[in-house]
Amino acid sequence: MKELLLLYLLIINAAGCLLMLADKIKAKRHRWRIPEVTLMTAAALGGSVGCLIGMYAFRHKTKHPKFTVGVPLILAVQAILAVVLMARF
Repeated sequence: MKELLLLYLLIINAAGCLLMLADKIKAKRHRWRIPEVTLMTAAALGGSVGCLIGMYAFRHKTKHPKFTVGVPLILAVQAILAVVLMARF
């Protein structure tokens, strides 16, 4: 079970980072963009670390408070939840 959870987290974080990269590339080329709700959903589903890495590695969405505050906040909530769950089980 732990291995499956770890695999999920690796995949969702890689996806979050790649979504940030893809949106950055689309923005530079003036193409159809990935909706912000999709980026935030990836973070909320466990990909907050990947989204945060993607934001700063590709300098994307770093001027938007929705992302500069929202993604770290999601990460903090997920970390607290992980600690609580690990303490209980």
